Amino acid sequence: MINWASAQESNSKAFIQAFKPHLGKYYEGTIVVGGKEGDGFTGKRLLMQIMSYSDHEVKVPFFVGEDKSRTWIFSWNNNRVTLKHDHRKPDGTADKITFYGGTATNEGTNQMQMFPADAETEQLIDHAAYNVWWVTIDQTKFSYNLRRIGSDRIFSVEFDLTKPVRSDFKPWDTAQ
Repeated sequence: MINWASAQESNSKAFIQAFKPHLGKYYEGTIVVGGKEGDGFTGKRLLMQIMSYSDHEVKVPFFVGEDKSRTWIFSWNNNRVTLKHDHRKPDGTADKITFYGGTATNEGTNQMQMFPADAETEQLIDHAAYNVWWVTIDQTKFSYNLRRIGSDRIFSVEFDLTKPVRSDFKPWDTAQ
């Protein structure tokens, strides 16, 4: 008989653990859906780094050109994965809009987690109440995706995990 509770726990935990082999590495990304001129992303170098890893938290800075303000934080607690977006100013202080995101409503899979916007996100950015983020990671690819339900807003960026690149970029808040 299958023990679904332990199988589910291992999916969300395995998702977090999938980052571990990439600790310290940088990867270039490509917009695959939603890029358009003037969006702040198109035409700029997209770079991510698996900056820190523990069994309960992974921090992934996402650099857009010279903008080092963004870090995705994945945390694992109570058999669920949470995604938060940490935004910083150049001096390292928190941006006015930071720590938005959501917690997976189920165990997801070891390669994909979905994060509907939480109440904190709705308070910070009212129109983001309808956001759903999903993230995938496997042996060859990491993808970050956003869809705003009820609108045409969609954004997807992929990173090739088979081709690490050299960089010395660090987020503006290097004390992370």
